[in-house]
Amino acid sequence: MFEDKKTKIYLIVIITFSVLLTSLSFYFYQAFFSPNALVDQKDPYMLRIPSNATFQQVSDSLYTNEVINDLITFSFVAKVLKYQEAIKPGLYTIPVKTNNLNLIRLLRSGNQTPVKVTFNNVRTKSDLAEKITKNLEINESQFKELLMDSVYIRKFGFEEETVMSMFIPNTYEFWWNTSAENLFDRMYREYESFWTEARKEKAKNIGLNQIEVSTLASIVQAETQKADERARVAGVYMNRLRINMPLQADPTLVFAVGDFTIKRVLNVHKEINSPYNTYKYTGLPPGPINLPEISAIDAVLNFENHQFLYFCAKEDFSGYHAFATNLNDHLNNARRYQNALNKAKIY
Repeated sequence: MFEDKKTKIYLIVIITFSVLLTSLSFYFYQAFFSPNALVDQKDPYMLRIPSNATFQQVSDSLYTNEVINDLITFSFVAKVLKYQEAIKPGLYTIPVKTNNLNLIRLLRSGNQTPVKVTFNNVRTKSDLAEKITKNLEINESQFKELLMDSVYIRKFGFEEETVMSMFIPNTYEFWWNTSAENLFDRMYREYESFWTEARKEKAKNIGLNQIEVSTLASIVQAETQKADERARVAGVYMNRLRINMPLQADPTLVFAVGDFTIKRVLNVHKEINSPYNTYKYTGLPPGPINLPEISAIDAVLNFENHQFLYFCAKEDFSGYHAFATNLNDHLNNARRYQNALNKAKIY
């Protein structure tokens, strides 16, 4: 009888252990391999993990935003895989119906999704800082601080007046958590890449350095939005530079005044005492008055050879210009345009 009782206890222990083992195995399997992220969703989720984030912040974000269903199993798998000690900031694309194992592996890997950074139509450093950081973790004030730091930007060979020429408007890919310094470094590399030997040779042949090309390109861009007209406008300014004639570029006055709502430059604006007043001072201004696009830079490098010294917006408001080789013809063109402005009540 004693042996029977002992056998019965043994069987109970074996059965209990088997049940527990099966339950634990099932739990482990469920915890690791069953879908836990975006189970009922159709679209991936973009998870942003800030720099210096803790595991608690990551898990809270996932659960609060209903990315994961079961916080306990997620935390358990994270503990097993030691994710708490391996938090990597960045932007991650979480696929639908992802299990905890693959989710933790993704976050541990640091395999981020790059973000696109596009900036154009930039006039000021504030504009640039706002647009270039729009999709990044850093904010515009952090980047603007570097743009205004004369000691920092001199390391790249620029001054406060010329640093804008380092930024070539385009679309670039960055990691979301790129620092302001790394962003600056990357843009300098893009600048170096843009200025190929062929472009440098063209700049040399027309008697301008890279910064001067960008400065003139910024004026050309401000004068006309018509890409097919920029080389001709650039030719006018090159002709004026050649004979030491003032550029007399209205956009430089607008920049000097700092009021970009001005629609019509008046004589009072021409009296402003500023190195950007190209009516008062000959030659190029100290630096770009906006961020010139690639088409504007190439228009300067490949300016049109002609005899025009003057141009004026056409009275049909098409955005194109009437060009003239002499002052008399230019005044006639200007009179027609001014009459059109008056008729449209643009003062």
